[in-house]
Amino acid sequence: MKKQKSIKKNFIYNTFLTMTNFIFPLITFPYVSRILMPSGTGKVSFAVSLISYFTMLSQLGMPTYGIRTCSKVRNNRKELTRTVHELLCINLIMCVVSYILLGLALIFVPALSDDRLLYIIVSFTILLTSIGMEWLYKALEQYRYIAIRSIVFKFIALLAMFLLVHEQEDYIIYGFISIFAASASNIFNFINVRKYIDLKRVGNYHVKRHLRPLAIFFAMSCATTIYTHMDTLMLGFMLTKADVGFYNAAVRIKSLLLSIVTSLGAVLLPRSSFLIQTKQWSKFRTVSRKALDFVFIISSALMLYFILYAKYGIWLLSGGYYSPSIIPMKIIMPTLLFIGVTNITGIQIMVPLGKEKSVLLSEIVGMVINLIINALLIPQMKSTGAAIGTLAAEFAVLIVQYFAMKSEILHDAFRAVSYWKIALGLAAGTLCSVWIMYLELSNFFTLAFTTLLFFGAYAAVLLVTHEWLMCDLVGQLLAKISKLFNKYIKKNAALKTREE
Repeated sequence: MKKQKSIKKNFIYNTFLTMTNFIFPLITFPYVSRILMPSGTGKVSFAVSLISYFTMLSQLGMPTYGIRTCSKVRNNRKELTRTVHELLCINLIMCVVSYILLGLALIFVPALSDDRLLYIIVSFTILLTSIGMEWLYKALEQYRYIAIRSIVFKFIALLAMFLLVHEQEDYIIYGFISIFAASASNIFNFINVRKYIDLKRVGNYHVKRHLRPLAIFFAMSCATTIYTHMDTLMLGFMLTKADVGFYNAAVRIKSLLLSIVTSLGAVLLPRSSFLIQTKQWSKFRTVSRKALDFVFIISSALMLYFILYAKYGIWLLSGGYYSPSIIPMKIIMPTLLFIGVTNITGIQIMVPLGKEKSVLLSEIVGMVINLIINALLIPQMKSTGAAIGTLAAEFAVLIVQYFAMKSEILHDAFRAVSYWKIALGLAAGTLCSVWIMYLELSNFFTLAFTTLLFFGAYAAVLLVTHEWLMCDLVGQLLAKISKLFNKYIKKNAALKTREE
């Protein structure tokens, strides 16, 4: 049996990757948004949202199902090889189907004729995602490899962004660079896969065994993709690409923050599936409790902070021209908490327990609510209406999942959250930082000082009130420092003894 990778190390690698995912747009988006303006960024955002539907079809629910299925057989190379061959075969067939449908759409839908080249360039993500098999690497918990590979390509894309994007007409180049940063590293996934599986045929393939569960995961993916990208598409079709650009500025910041909130959950699905497969229920319960408490601690603070200081965030990252993005950003921020929680309850708890149908039900409810509210509010309220639709959809998903999953494990995880300590910390952070706004400093210094005061006070309150997860993390950190210090002292003592 292969040695099980440390969740802590996986979390560190994934956090490092998350920070680069956060820093890359943080550097590029202020530059790009001022060069391309709302119309240019809106065109690229619309193209990415459109192609996401074809990518979803090509993946057929594979990102989640592939992780769960491969993690169960990861200690058996032959069975893992057979499983990957079967799933890749399905992936490639659906990739061809997706490109055929995309080609028909580009030919027969008049609204897509203006930026056909942009859609073709962005569509490379369909092929690269299909051959990348990211689900295999996550099932094997290869987060160090994923982090290093992704960081290298993002750095190359960062240089290309500043070298090649100089005018408003360069939005097509921006689209290509965005896809390069996000998906080009999948080529190395395909080349590197021989380390973990055999490339030759192993026989006894049973592709049909995957079709029924994949259908459920595909339906889940459809519902999620529809209500997470439909607001952008509806804005683009019903209004203008500039409105998409304003909305995209708010969504971009939310997406950056969400990557931080879900950083721990991302490494837990393969481990949760493995623990359930081996019936290690006590460990599974502990992992679930820690993950949910982590999400509440992180997402609550980020949500409130960026509601309070939305104006400064938008102006710093996008410029004063994007002021219409401020209200949508405030409205959409609570989804950090809702999505963070449902990522744990749905993907990290319910899916490993085989409750995919309950997750699907919640996402269908969210999709329907999102479509109805968008149709009613977007014509009058524009991007603000789209933000309200997204907020309502994510809240509905959370409510349905909570009541659909009658599990002591889930309820035990919710009971472990220190709600009053988190609320007290949020109140302290607000009181300690809100006065900075009245000093009329620059956007950068306002955010810098309020960040230090808000999160400093928040963390201090959690420690003083002995919030269990915060104290556990700090205790582990201090133990590590103490261990390194003692090791250093012993090493110096040994050197002195040798010299004497």
